[in-house]
Amino acid sequence: MKDQAVLRTIPPHDLPAAEKAYLVDVRTPMEFEEAHIAGAELHPLHGLNPSHIKEKAQGRPVHLICKTGNRARQAAEKLTAAGVEQVTVLDGGLEAWARAGLDLRRGKKGISLERQVRIGAGALVLAGAVGSVLVHPALVALSGFVGAGLIFAGITDWCGMGMLLARMPWNKQRATSCAVDH
Repeated sequence: MKDQAVLRTIPPHDLPAAEKAYLVDVRTPMEFEEAHIAGAELHPLHGLNPSHIKEKAQGRPVHLICKTGNRARQAAEKLTAAGVEQVTVLDGGLEAWARAGLDLRRGKKGISLERQVRIGAGALVLAGAVGSVLVHPALVALSGFVGAGLIFAGITDWCGMGMLLARMPWNKQRATSCAVDH
């Protein structure tokens, strides 16, 4: 297991003072379009390119942003493993930023990735339960599979359904004020 002590965080109130830093938002394009910090560039976690980030940062500190800090931590591990230096995570993510009353650029509202996962998981569990009664008893295994996946996601903080949904076309809308890795 990697040493978690290496991960550096920055509190929301300290981020605006870090003007020379490169702000990288690792959420989905839809989430970014809904609300983001001025000056942040979008580089979704599922397609994060460490060499591109290193090139764009040009030696500046890289501050990673996501909703709560979880995806930013995953991005930090990926970037530091690739040799990107001076990587920090916005402590508490965009949620902490908003709670601190700091300015957000807002766009059109969409359904968050977290809500999409809950909708998808609930629909699959319901389909498995109903299908096991109406179609074939073995379909109850679908509900069990989804439940096991949710437990795994809770324990490991890695959600395969979330990663899959992040790649869906409705989550790939391009915000006009962002850079996107390919």
